[in-house]
Order: sequence, then C-alpha cells, then structure tokens
Amino acid sequence: MDIPGRNATLNIVMGIAINNLKGTVAALVILVTYSTSCVAQQADSRDEAELLQQLAQATPGQVVGIERQLKALWSQTGSASADLLLERARDALDDGDTAAAIDHLTALTDHAPDFAEGWHLRASAFFGIERFGMAAADLEHALTLNPNNYEAIYGLGLIFEVLDQPEQAYETYSRALAIHPYHEEVTNAVNRLKPQIEGAAL
Repeated sequence: MDIPGRNATLNIVMGIAINNLKGTVAALVILVTYSTSCVAQQADSRDEAELLQQLAQATPGQVVGIERQLKALWSQTGSASADLLLERARDALDDGDTAAAIDHLTALTDHAPDFAEGWHLRASAFFGIERFGMAAADLEHALTLNPNNYEAIYGLGLIFEVLDQPEQAYETYSRALAIHPYHEEVTNAVNRLKPQIEGAAL
C-alpha cells in the first residue's frame, strides 16, 4: 500500500525539536510495548481478514477482544529464536533501555525480515529517541508486510504531525481509523487536526 509523503519522510533531518509532543512520544512507546506484551496467549483460529472485518463492524464493547486476537496473530514469529529476541526487546523497553531494545530488534529483523511486528516495534524505539527518519523507514517496511496494522499507521501519522505536515498526518490517521473505528488515540488525533485541515481547505 502506498504511504503518503514516503520520500519526503525518509529524507527528514534528525534532531527536530518536539518539546510540545514529548508526552505523545512517550505514550507511543508505552502503547506499542504494552500492545505487544499483552499477546502471550495464542491467537484465535480465525484469520486476519475475518478479525479485521469484525473490528470494522464491532461495538465498543467488542473491540478489546478483537484487538487482543489481532495482536496475538501479528506477534506470532514462527520461530523460537525470534520469540526470544522479541521477548528480550520488550523487556529492555520495559526497563527503559532503548539501546539494548534496538540491538535485539535489529537482530530480530535480520533473523526474521518478514516478521512485520519486529520492524514496527523497532520503529517505536527509534521514535522514542527522536530518530524519526529511521522510525519512518521501519514503519513503512512494517506496513509493506502488514498494511492493516493500525498501530503502525498511527505511528506514521504521529511522525507526519511531529514534522509539521498536518495534511499528511490527517490522511494517515484517517486511514488507521478506517481499519479501527474505535481507536481512541487515532480518534483524538483526527479530531485535533480536523479544524486545521478544514480551515485550510476554505
């Protein structure tokens, strides 16, 4: 799936000041770590397409269970060694050791390059230390492998917003919301940017 502003995002300059979004950066890292840590249980036997269809049609009370099943499905590495690297990376992120987490996740993406969640989690680690170009590249790689990962799409929208590209951020957030209509952070982001986007269109 084509991602808005791909070339511009991948060529961004590092070290951009984002003091007003420090809380958002921290929240993203916590969110992704929490999401990937809550999937120790086995995924439901239903396939991704069925779960995504259910998510799009779910009531608010049904969302949590469907999210859990999707995250469990997306967190299956298919390899004991990859599972170990993923566990070590999560533990490092929980301990606030981003450098160690990135090392484990780099080993994971080398060992299992087709495992989308490895790229997604490393992107969140890069985002947390404001390496936005590297985070964007990893998110795009993750979304090439799994274009339905609404958390990765949300992360890409955050990068566009941090880089003061509100239109691209809004479009990206809207894409995530189309997959997961009840995603609280995405809904807040869309509502935050909507007045600005609608005002610019007038």
